[in-house]
Amino acid sequence: MNKEQIRQFGYTLGADAVGFAAIEDYQSEKAPDPRTILPHVKSLIVLGYRELNGAVESNNPRVSFASRMGAMELSLKNNYLMTRYIEDQYQVKAASISASYPLDMGPEVMGLVGDVSLRHAAVAAGLGVFGRHNLVIHPRFGTRIVFTAILTELPLDSDPPVQKELCTQCGLCVEACPARALDEEGKTDMLKCLKVSQPHGIGGTIRYLRQLIGSSPEEQKDLLKDPRLLSLYQAHFLGFQYVCFECLAVCPACLEA
Repeated sequence: MNKEQIRQFGYTLGADAVGFAAIEDYQSEKAPDPRTILPHVKSLIVLGYRELNGAVESNNPRVSFASRMGAMELSLKNNYLMTRYIEDQYQVKAASISASYPLDMGPEVMGLVGDVSLRHAAVAAGLGVFGRHNLVIHPRFGTRIVFTAILTELPLDSDPPVQKELCTQCGLCVEACPARALDEEGKTDMLKCLKVSQPHGIGGTIRYLRQLIGSSPEEQKDLLKDPRLLSLYQAHFLGFQYVCFECLAVCPACLEA
């Protein structure tokens, strides 16, 4: 199979990075076996989309989040187009794995485990290495990159792994994390992270409703004027509303001039 033809199609769509991984090289302890998604899967195609530096470093969280939304919406469309291209061009089955939602919200994982670990897929596809913040560092774009994947029945070999150690172990991400979610090396406390990075998600909604229900009528009137209510309303149609990009903003790895 012509990997370069597929890679160039990904670049034409607007991806900033495209890599390939044989299914045997993809390893994730928590994510389910990809064969539960595509029984005869043989490889993954991983696409990366860079974050905008000005948005990541902005003190305005709405600007940062809007940039992330743009990358996610572009990647969702492109994953569909790439998956359709693979099926039409090579007459095999393929399945698209998006950058974020929809997620499995069942009681066992509650949205904390993706159908495919896109971080591990990216590393297996030669698109980076893990840093101290447990995110993937790309050789060109550093931490500021969003990944998607496509499971395919194509027998594609893995791209060469990144050999260089891109993380400087400076510890800036640990120090900058307002949730203290990176204190334990090799692990991200996702519940701590989400409480700060997604304050208007389901957790924030539950906390607000509990406060509303447990308040007096006068307090409830004030709570209905609370800016949190409109923020929660906005989050419900925007999706997962990120307001924290600190670990990306401070990471010095591979930052372009």
